[in-house]
Amino acid sequence: MRRLKLTLATFAATLLTLATLPAPAAVADEWQDEGQEEQAAALAAPPFKGAAFDICNAPSLAAMRAWRSSPYRAVGVYYAGRGRHCPVQRNLNKSWVAQVHRMGWQVLPVFVGSQSPCVYAQNKKGVRIGKQPVKQGRSEGGQAVQAARALGMLTGSPLYLDLEAYNVGNASCARTTLEFVRAWNREVRARGYLPGFYSSAGSGVRQMEQARLAGVKDLPAAIWFARWHTGPAIYQEASLHKSAWQHMRIHQYAGDAAESHGGYRLVVDRNQVDAPVARIG
Repeated sequence: MRRLKLTLATFAATLLTLATLPAPAAVADEWQDEGQEEQAAALAAPPFKGAAFDICNAPSLAAMRAWRSSPYRAVGVYYAGRGRHCPVQRNLNKSWVAQVHRMGWQVLPVFVGSQSPCVYAQNKKGVRIGKQPVKQGRSEGGQAVQAARALGMLTGSPLYLDLEAYNVGNASCARTTLEFVRAWNREVRARGYLPGFYSSAGSGVRQMEQARLAGVKDLPAAIWFARWHTGPAIYQEASLHKSAWQHMRIHQYAGDAAESHGGYRLVVDRNQVDAPVARIG
């Protein structure tokens, strides 16, 4: 996962994004109702609080066994999606998922599909959302569920949609992006899974919070936000109200960190988790 620092101009431009959202109406009540539904759905997925790492390529079983000596107890895996930086996952299959789970690891499934039309990263511009974001989001939501099932991840599991940093100040782009995300969420929910969302704190996560405040429906059940060069701060993130997404948050606070445990060196992103993880069967 690559992040661009939020500039002052981008921060100011996010105010423009509010123009793309419905006017607030009984937001508190609507969020409470949706929150109760999500909390009930999350009961099907095991909760996890603690340290996690994510890595572009799923490590070998030997490395995962050795890393039991690390502080981490959960691993983020890039299990599907046309936008993955590491599309060839030689280790990741149903057997790998089952075996790491038996070792005591929790799994955080990340789906890297189409990216925002105004995505910053050059290597993501070839997989941008097209002119039919709702249809595309629905299709990719189905792909996300199908791939999760093939790996032995049961209904009730969270699936985290990865959208890399984008220009939320571009109103048209922000609107298209939100339409795609909401359609993806609806499809994932309809198939019995919990839609999660990963993005930078200054772009995608900020837009989801603005949408929540505006009373928008079909938002993510869980939020995984990236703000690097800090310590773990799940409930101190400025882009999110403290009461929003309670026990449904992950903070990615460092990236590209080289660590060695049990004789295996990996380059990982570091995360602190208070959120549901995959149900493995």
